Amino acid sequence: MRQKKVNGSRGSFGQIKVLHKGKSIFTSVGSESYEGTFGPQVASIPVNGVVPPGYAHRPDLISNLFLGSPSTWWIICETNAIFDVFEQLKSGSPIRVPLE
Repeated sequence: MRQKKVNGSRGSFGQIKVLHKGKSIFTSVGSESYEGTFGPQVASIPVNGVVPPGYAHRPDLISNLFLGSPSTWWIICETNAIFDVFEQLKSGSPIRVPLE
C-alpha cells in the first residue's frame, strides 16, 4: 500500500491506495496516522445496532435515525470501516453506532 498526503481535515491523515472491485481508490482508513488516532476509539465501540429494514445501503438515513442528522453519514461509514455501502451495509447487518 502506498501512502499519499492530501490537504484538508480528513486528508491530513494521509491516504493509502487500495484495490476495491478491481479499481484503485484512495482512503484515509487504514493509514498509519488515521489508525493511530481513531483505531483504538473505533475498536472500543461495541456492535450496538443493526441496519433496520428499509435502511440498507443508506448511511445517511441510518445517521439521521441514530445521530440526528443525515450529514453525518460518514461517521457511520468510518466507524464500521465501510468502503462499499452496497456490499457492507445490508438490512440486518450488525453495526457500530457512536452514541456518546
